[in-house]
Amino acid sequence: MARSAVLIGDLQVGITRNYPFAAELVPRAAALAAAARERGDLVVFVRTQLRVNGADVSPLNAGVQAIFAMGDDFHEGSASVELDPGLGREPRDVVVTKKRASAFTGSDLDLVLRSSGVDTLVVAGVATSAMVAATAYDAADRDLRVHVASDVCADPVDAVHEFLIGTLFPARGFEIVTASDRA
Repeated sequence: MARSAVLIGDLQVGITRNYPFAAELVPRAAALAAAARERGDLVVFVRTQLRVNGADVSPLNAGVQAIFAMGDDFHEGSASVELDPGLGREPRDVVVTKKRASAFTGSDLDLVLRSSGVDTLVVAGVATSAMVAATAYDAADRDLRVHVASDVCADPVDAVHEFLIGTLFPARGFEIVTASDRA
């Protein structure tokens, strides 16, 4: 029952509309998802969404406070938290809502992966230094094999992306792959 899952994170309308580096990933993410479906792998889309009343925003977490202050782009019920339509989501795909950087935090991702017999997670999306890094480390701590799709990740700072993909992730045992490797 062991299998792989492709996780594509934070390519939601509020992010792809406002950040060109994220919007550029949408066609590659859609192709990665399509190839995963053809192989029979699970496709998981992750989005960040916070309660409008701020009940899940800690005064001790400056990063989440900043995201919450951005307004509707991250508030539940807003059209901005919907997945970018260019991703080509299909009914058999899973959508997970997270509350922090890691796709595991505040979501049912662990349950979905375990229920599906997943032992290998391919992580893609934005930002490399936030969701991708946090999710990759969290997945490794849960004893999953971690692959990072380098050409389906991006960061607002190119040098940070390059350092993580070229140096830090491989040093931590994460396999660096490309969308064409997964085709």
